[in-house]
Amino acid sequence: MRPSLLLCAFLATSALAVSPVPRPVPPLEIVDSGGRHTVSSYKGKVVVVQFLLTDCIHCQAFSQLLSACQAQYGPRGFQALGGAVNDVTAEKLRDYSAQYAIGFPVGPIPRDPMLGFLGLSPMDRLSFPQIAVIDRKGQIREQTTIDTSVRQPLQEEAHLRALIEKLLAESAR
Repeated sequence: MRPSLLLCAFLATSALAVSPVPRPVPPLEIVDSGGRHTVSSYKGKVVVVQFLLTDCIHCQAFSQLLSACQAQYGPRGFQALGGAVNDVTAEKLRDYSAQYAIGFPVGPIPRDPMLGFLGLSPMDRLSFPQIAVIDRKGQIREQTTIDTSVRQPLQEEAHLRALIEKLLAESAR
């Protein structure tokens, strides 16, 4: 294989790579009007982190789904968190939360911490929302991929709810 073809094959493969799961959850902090929310402070709970763009209709719909999940599963140990990756004012975030993300914190987050959390490269081309599901032990058990040519199961309500139910049934030890 010629060197240029080898390089193209490597780049194509690495472009679709995602950090393996399960893996320990890296540090992440989301700050909203209610304060600081570190993912590690929710150890013992099942956590879904949604990285979103406030003007993205898919992100808005997923936030509404997370609001319903928070209401239903919150008493059993579930927590949703949202990180807005786009430049957004505090007023815009309050409006977004009031309309789409009822019952869970949403705060701004820079792109680099999001990429580090998801195990992605700055060269990766992303679609939104990006989602990570964390079990009670603090392990990322499932996350969306950057491959836009495949269906993203985490964005489907039935799959997400089944995964949440499964993880809520597991022990935190």
